[in-house]
Amino acid sequence: MQKIALEITGMSYSQSQRGAYALILGEKNGQRKLPIIIGTFEAQSIALGLEKMKPARPMTHDLLKNFADTYQIRIKEVVINKFENGVFHAMLICESNNKITEIDARTSDAVALAIRFECPIFAYETILEDAGIILDQENDTTQSREENAVKEDEFSEYLTDELEEMLQIAVQNEEYEKASKLRDEIRRRKRV
Repeated sequence: MQKIALEITGMSYSQSQRGAYALILGEKNGQRKLPIIIGTFEAQSIALGLEKMKPARPMTHDLLKNFADTYQIRIKEVVINKFENGVFHAMLICESNNKITEIDARTSDAVALAIRFECPIFAYETILEDAGIILDQENDTTQSREENAVKEDEFSEYLTDELEEMLQIAVQNEEYEKASKLRDEIRRRKRV
C-alpha cells in the first residue's frame, strides 16, 4: 500500500467532544488533512514534545523514549494503518539489533513518540481517501483572527520576557494548558 508522508499542522480544542483536542495531521505534499480526536494528556505530551520542553519529571512518553534508548530500540516510523468505526489505528515500526518489529499503538501515543524519536509519520493512501478532509482556508483565517484577538486581551499587559518566564513556571508546575496558551501568545508576537 502507498504511504503518504504527514506532518503536524495544528492542534486545538475539539469542537465535537468536550474535554478533548483535535490533532490535525496534513499531507506534506498535498492539501488533505486528518483530524484526530485525542485526550488532554496526549495533547499536552504532543505540545511539550513539539516545543522540546522538559517537565521536572519525565512524562510517560519521555519515559518510554528513555527506556527505548537504554535498550537500543529505535522507532523508525509511525504508520496510521487503519480507520475503523471513526477511530484511527497506528503502528510503530521499531528496529533493535537489525530486527524490525511492528507494534500496535493508539495514534495519539504514536504521534507523541514520533516527535520524541524524530521519525516520520505516514498514513496509507486509503486512510486519506476515507477520512481525509480539505479545510476551508477562508474560515480558518477568520477563526485564527478571532482566536488571536482573545489571546491578545488575555496577555496584553505582559512583556514577552515576562511571558517566557511565566511559561517556564507553568511547565515546572505541570500546568500544561496554561503553558500551551503562553507558548501560542509568544509565537504570535514573534510573527508580528
